[in-house]
Amino acid sequence: MRRREILIFLGGAPMILPAAAGAADVFPSRPIRLIVPYPPGGGTDIVGRVLADKLRAILGQPIVIDNRGGAGGVLGTELAAKATPDGYTLLLVPTSHVINPSIYAKLPYDTVKDFAPITMAASTSILMAVNPRVPATTVRAFVEAAKADPKSLANYGSAGVGTVFHLTGQLFNELTGLALQHVPYRGGGPTITALLAGEVPLAFETTLSLQPHVRAGTLRALAITSPKRSATMPEIPATAEAGYPQLVTENAYALFAPAGTPAPILERLHEATVTALALSDLRDKLREQGADVVGNSSAELAAYVATEIPKWAALARQAGVKPE
Repeated sequence: MRRREILIFLGGAPMILPAAAGAADVFPSRPIRLIVPYPPGGGTDIVGRVLADKLRAILGQPIVIDNRGGAGGVLGTELAAKATPDGYTLLLVPTSHVINPSIYAKLPYDTVKDFAPITMAASTSILMAVNPRVPATTVRAFVEAAKADPKSLANYGSAGVGTVFHLTGQLFNELTGLALQHVPYRGGGPTITALLAGEVPLAFETTLSLQPHVRAGTLRALAITSPKRSATMPEIPATAEAGYPQLVTENAYALFAPAGTPAPILERLHEATVTALALSDLRDKLREQGADVVGNSSAELAAYVATEIPKWAALARQAGVKPE
């Protein structure tokens, strides 16, 4: 097939230009939609809004957050997978993105093939928090209280089936011998609302989401699921020192575009995102809330996805979580 060309006369001299050169818009030329597959208020939403604020200035276009909660992030993720691959729809997902293939027997998208990796934006540890009415100030005290009064301390909340918080709770059950029932919500925001109201006595959520409530005294953090204490919340013991060294999990936030997005656009988006993540005020804002900025290459994010899917499949089997 011959390339189409446009013949242009300038001062009597002809110039030949590719037709596409005059037709192509400079990216981006209009607002970009950033799908967050959870309701407002959770860790993914917080990271998305902090990042969108900086990308708006760098790219020169509004970054519109589109919260699409439901089914552990599957509904919003499917929407992104089926979007036009032109760079104007992006997806920010937490670790549940690589867990869901082990939780759902059939997903409406392919976790690897339907998405083009851009970068991992940040990662954060997970807090184990209780409603202040719960008579426990340590993990071991909670376990003892739950065994003594299983009716009052019968369940735990999470941001949905297949989330890292769900599996953290199931792993907690296995390690402690408890049989807490999982109560899934439509995201971190609704989970925290339920915990504040006493609908559930316990929840696992990110430091990003829970820290303000713990600081205010409206919730009590028992431990952070990491090998060591957090620099931003040094008063909270790590699960490793609390007697549960196997209860170590984290939540990572990764940015994707639909598969098929042109390489130059992906490169532009990666460059802009990494530039935003390098800004000191953005890094400080996330670090103050317990998140560490990453900003790696698209190849490194692709490798992360490839290694994390089988890792979480093994953990799901270990925790007794079966596909639905």
